[in-house]
Amino acid sequence: VIEHLIQASDVSHTMQHWHIYRKWNERLFSEMYLAYKAGRSENNPAEFWYKGEMGFFDFYIIPLAKKLSECGVFGVSSDEYLSYAMKNREEWEHRGQEVVATMMSKFAVEEKKEDEDTTEEEKQPELVDIPIIQTSKGYQRD
Repeated sequence: VIEHLIQASDVSHTMQHWHIYRKWNERLFSEMYLAYKAGRSENNPAEFWYKGEMGFFDFYIIPLAKKLSECGVFGVSSDEYLSYAMKNREEWEHRGQEVVATMMSKFAVEEKKEDEDTTEEEKQPELVDIPIIQTSKGYQRD
C-alpha cells in the first residue's frame, strides 16, 4: 500500500480535474522542452508527448488508480481518482494533439521574441573602452 501511495503522490495531477492535469502536464513539458533546446536532452518532447501520455495513462496511471481503488486506502475518494484518471485519458485522446500544438506555439512566440531582442542588440554599436587621461592641455586619449 505504501508503495502505491508513493507512486500516486508522484503523479497525482493525472488523477485530478482536467485543468490541474493540464497545468502540471504543461510544466513538465516546458521543463523537458527547455532541456532539449539547451542541449541537455536528445529528444524533442513535441515529437512523442501525445502518444507518450496515452501510454502513460494506459499502462501506469489507470492501473495504479485501479490498485488504489481496490485496496481502499483513500476510501470513497479512490473511485473518484480512478474516474478522473479515465476522464483525463479520454480528454487527452481527443484534445492532446491540440494541447501539444498550443504548448509549442507558446514556445514559438517566446523564441521569436528572443530572436527579435537579439537582433535589436546586434544593431547597437559595440562600445569600446578607450582610456582618457587628463593633461595640462586638457583631456586626451591614452
